[in-house]
Amino acid sequence: MLTLTQALYDQIVAHTRKDHPDEACGVVAGPVGSGRPERFIPMVNAARSPTFYEFGSQDLLRLYREMDDLDEEPVIVYHSHTATEAYPSRTDISYANEPGAHYVLVSTADTDGLGEFQFRSFRIVEGEVTEEEVKVVEAY
Repeated sequence: MLTLTQALYDQIVAHTRKDHPDEACGVVAGPVGSGRPERFIPMVNAARSPTFYEFGSQDLLRLYREMDDLDEEPVIVYHSHTATEAYPSRTDISYANEPGAHYVLVSTADTDGLGEFQFRSFRIVEGEVTEEEVKVVEAY
């Protein structure tokens, strides 16, 4: 199960709305080994595409150095889908290289009549996708 604060949830959703119609992407880092998302890090989609996201190599290098310096790791890796449901694509699965991370997808498309902003979380390990419950709390 992914547990995150309402503030982090709101920041992720706001970023996906702001970058629409392009896919948004980013990371929420937390202390190594804690599994607790704490620091919101919106990234630039280097692909600038409505159907694909990509972290810029320099941005990604900077991010990992910064997390290393702060004894953090990526707890959430998030991105949006602008025209499809919030479920990992084959490309998303192939690029999922953080087995300990929660992969959050936010759909900015109303694909099922339930409203535009589906917020779902998955574990992706060795190509295996498992959806997990999302619990939003006021504070940890």
